[in-house]
Amino acid sequence: MTTTTRTRPAGTPPASRPAGLRPRWVVAGVAAVLVALVAGVSLGPVSLPPGSVAIELLNLLPGVRLDSGLTEREIAIITELRLPRAVLGLLVGGLLALAGGAYQGVFRNPLADPYLLGAAAGAGLAVTVVITAGVGAGGALTGLPVTVPLAAFVGSIGAVVMTYLLGAAGGRSRSPAALILAGVAVSAFLSAGQTYLLQRNSDSIQQVYSWLLGRLATAGWHDVRLVLPYFLLTAVVVLMHRRELDVLSVGDDEATSLGLHPQRSRYLLIVAASLGTAAAVSASGLIGFVGIIVPHTVRLLAGSSYRVILPLSLLFGGAFLALTDVVARTAAAPEEIPIGVVTALLGGPFFVLVLRTTRRMLG
Repeated sequence: MTTTTRTRPAGTPPASRPAGLRPRWVVAGVAAVLVALVAGVSLGPVSLPPGSVAIELLNLLPGVRLDSGLTEREIAIITELRLPRAVLGLLVGGLLALAGGAYQGVFRNPLADPYLLGAAAGAGLAVTVVITAGVGAGGALTGLPVTVPLAAFVGSIGAVVMTYLLGAAGGRSRSPAALILAGVAVSAFLSAGQTYLLQRNSDSIQQVYSWLLGRLATAGWHDVRLVLPYFLLTAVVVLMHRRELDVLSVGDDEATSLGLHPQRSRYLLIVAASLGTAAAVSASGLIGFVGIIVPHTVRLLAGSSYRVILPLSLLFGGAFLALTDVVARTAAAPEEIPIGVVTALLGGPFFVLVLRTTRRMLG
């Protein structure tokens, strides 16, 4: 009597390992968000005790009244200046990381990021047009026209629409590769237009680049209120379809045989992720690499299923950007480093690591 042993292909996870989201990772993500929130509010030109800050944050909950020992001025600094900025960092970071994870699943490309479809180039051109034309009045903290966020949003969405139309020009069967190539072409075209405008209006270069390098400066809760609806909409749509990304990863034919409509699911996820990216860009400028660093880190640590990657990217992405903003505000105090510079310093080496890992897996 012979016994046959079923061997598992190399790189395949054990059958006993659950593919779902483990509670300990959810707890870790929530803890990271809370730590980032307290750190973002505590650290700055005027340092505040983290314990007192945590108590004051608890006081914002209905029915909670504790003595934090802070003065009225310090409480005002927390609630009117630092807390809105920290919350904005959580929202923007969560959107960029969630969109990055969704794009990577849709395009089956580990190097995909939220700016893949020309969103960054479209926002950059629109903002350059607004600033060089002198439209609107300067903002309280940023010194930029108040029409900049609207222009960035419209420019991002417009660029993504152009990419869709160009990608659809080849016929009804539109592959992810066709959309990626269309995004590259649209980005090159729009970037050329931006470069031309900057060359003709050299006096506006400093203002344009102060936005392009990314910032989370806010005069209060206004930006948070603007971004929050898009954050909720994007999070709900993407997370509701996270299981479909696992099915799409096996190929369109297999997905169709399992009852899924690949093109419809793909475009719904792309629209939702692009809408979230446009909202994030309109509020914070161009902050790169968040959509690559966070989803890949989650994939390495917690698992490769998008049922795991997407919700954890939402949590850890927000915590990552809020903590990065703390570094940007304190590393060269009293000066502030553009947050896009900090994420680029972290993301450059990480991008090389991902590229080498991908090539090793394919080779």
